[in-house]
Formats: sequence, structure tokens, C-alpha cells
Amino acid sequence: MTEGRQTEVWFYQLLRRRLEQVLPSLVERTRQRGWRAIIQTATPERLSAIDDLLWTYAEDSFLPHGAIKGGDPEMQPVFLTLGPENANAARVRFLLEGVEAAPFVDQGYERLIVLFDGRDEAFLANARAQWKTLRQSNADLAYWAETDEGGWQKQG
Repeated sequence: MTEGRQTEVWFYQLLRRRLEQVLPSLVERTRQRGWRAIIQTATPERLSAIDDLLWTYAEDSFLPHGAIKGGDPEMQPVFLTLGPENANAARVRFLLEGVEAAPFVDQGYERLIVLFDGRDEAFLANARAQWKTLRQSNADLAYWAETDEGGWQKQG
């Protein structure tokens, strides 16, 4: 992160597509910028599903990555975890399943990305609570809404 610059916290509300349809392209964009990424899930089941997804999401492509069950996390461009560590010196942290962004705001990340299913009332309420807490702390927030064409449009 650039000295003196706040970590950006971007919220992506999924309304039309599922996480499995969105996450790989967001991680690809992160990697295209030369940034390493951490993907944190709340459950081992989701972590395992994301692990499989990143190897198989496209016939002609995959995202090299490691997970907590493997070795050498510091060598991985993308690392999957259940915990708060930043084992691969990531500059972007993806937070899934309601994982809280606030603990990571002052940890030196360029960007925190909160992905949530806007069709699930529990995840929607969690995201709203996180937004409110982060706004009160003057975090650099952005909200991205899905477009009908399958892209993203920054709101507000």
C-alpha cells in the first residue's frame, strides 16, 4: 500500500450471478495488476469449493493458488484461508461469507473486497452492518452493483 493512503474497502452485492460466477474474474483482475490476493472464507466447506473452482472455472484457464492445507503459502499468488494471516504478502483480501473487513483496514492492504449475496437476508444484513461500522471509521468505501449486462457499476 502506498504510504499515507487508506485501504479501499469495496462491497460487491451479488444479485444476478452466484459467487462462483464472479470471484474468478475479480481475482484475475487483481492478478493482472500484479497484486497477490488472499481469499478468506468462514467455513472449510466454502474454502474447499473455492479451491476446486479456481482450478476448474474455465476450460482454457485456471488461477494458480494455494490453500491452508498445502505448503509454501509465501510462494502463492493467491492463497485461500480461514484465518486472519497474510501468509503470501497479499495486497488484496477477498472476504466471503460475512467475514468482517474492519480488522484488516489497518493491515497494509491496498484493497479489501467484501462479496455478498444480496438475495440472502443474513448476508445482506451483515454487509449493511459492516458498511455502517466502516463508514463511521472514515474508511474509503465503494459499493459496486451488478448491471443487467453482467458487469459492475460503482454506486454513490
